[in-house]
Amino acid sequence: MADFSNDNFRLEGKVAIVTGAGGRGNSIGRAYAVALANAGAAVVVADLNGEGAQTVADEITAAGGKSLAVQVDITDTASVTAMADKAKAVFGGIDILVNNAALMVEIVDKPLIQTDRARFDKGMAVNVWGAINCAQVVAHFMAERGGGAIVNQVSAGAYPAQSFYGVTKIALHGVTTTLATELGRQGIRVNAIGPGMTKTDAGLALTPDDSPLVQYVEARTPIQGRDTPDALCGTLLLLVSEAGRWITGQVINIDGGWVMRG
Repeated sequence: MADFSNDNFRLEGKVAIVTGAGGRGNSIGRAYAVALANAGAAVVVADLNGEGAQTVADEITAAGGKSLAVQVDITDTASVTAMADKAKAVFGGIDILVNNAALMVEIVDKPLIQTDRARFDKGMAVNVWGAINCAQVVAHFMAERGGGAIVNQVSAGAYPAQSFYGVTKIALHGVTTTLATELGRQGIRVNAIGPGMTKTDAGLALTPDDSPLVQYVEARTPIQGRDTPDALCGTLLLLVSEAGRWITGQVINIDGGWVMRG
């Protein structure tokens, strides 16, 4: 029987891809990429915004980490395959995939009852198919290295879903449990993080401090209703490291107690 060590959270020798890690300034994706690099992983900063991805990759490299910026369209299989191939060519393989890229601000300005087919298809393509697409491409790279970890980004807004955005995220919850079931025998664990109201640039623009929604959430959460992106990173490191080797098929809500499950 081995004793637990804090070294189980370290990621030296691991290669991680974080999608949606280069856009919107102060973002969850950037926080994830920096946290993984600080834990010792080589990090592929992937984003549709190639310039933003490069900015975050340069930040990691300047701090002494290993990083690579890749422009990617997660809805396009050829683009995702090129991203994975580049990760392997530069760093030798892939161990961790964080499916963080998503549409939020772009799909919360209208109720579901007013959502047309084009809008629905775009939201589902990015928020659901994008994660499946990345997992399909990356899974065999992980299997080649004996396994890996995939973390999807759901949302407190999915429990219960009360918007089109929430609908896409509850669908991603189903993707998480399904992929965990299908990939487990290959040594690939699949989990999800469900952030609450996070103080990102995008989140603060959508829900400023005087927003009625912010006041509602603050009133009903046991601890603070909002926190900064770094509050999510401890859970991420648990889910992708040896410390979390017996965890799969789970959604962990990080939201001050907004969502609770019995």
